[in-house]
Amino acid sequence: MKNCNSHATTEWVAGQITEAFPWDEAPDFLIRDNDGAFELAYRRRLVAMGIRDRPTSPRSPWQNGYAERVIESIRRECLDHVIVFSEAHLRRIMRQYVQYYNSARTHLSLEKDSPDKRAIQGAGAIKSVEWLGGLHHQYVRI
Repeated sequence: MKNCNSHATTEWVAGQITEAFPWDEAPDFLIRDNDGAFELAYRRRLVAMGIRDRPTSPRSPWQNGYAERVIESIRRECLDHVIVFSEAHLRRIMRQYVQYYNSARTHLSLEKDSPDKRAIQGAGAIKSVEWLGGLHHQYVRI
């Protein structure tokens, strides 16, 4: 979504839904929490686009496990270890974390590979590559 807004209104959220999903490519349903920004204008937009609204129950994070898991990873592996000075600084940190997460971090579900496939390195000296200012390291052969 573009034009991020720290004080989103229901009209703004409805507009973002239209921009995110072209009318002919809209998903069948959207899972959401119970934020006040998901009021009448938002729900009307979903109905008009043929999208079913699926709010989670209050205080039930297990109902959206994928989102909760990635938020937990971001918090535990990154944000718990840095001091954020501004929104721009947070955006830079998050861009670096996403790059680390997709290209260097191992994932058990991917047989200890990363989403961006890496070549197996069989020979050469081992070098440490720093990620997020040294918060994480990747060891590669050169």
